[in-house]
Amino acid sequence: MKRSVVLPADTSESMETLRGDCARMAPHWVVPATAAAAPVPPSLIHGVTVPPSSARLIDEMSEYGD
Repeated sequence: MKRSVVLPADTSESMETLRGDCARMAPHWVVPATAAAAPVPPSLIHGVTVPPSSARLIDEMSEYGD
């Protein structure tokens, strides 16, 4: 189930506001106790497929990758 957040009409979101929110939340984030897995060499990656609908979605995002 997807929830949506309703902000008051006078609230203006900005990058500075987002950065401030993130900075306040950072102390609450838990750091994993284990190390990250080692990278897998590309030669061992086989059978990766992308559904056509996902490929079209990314292809139609004009700002993606710019």
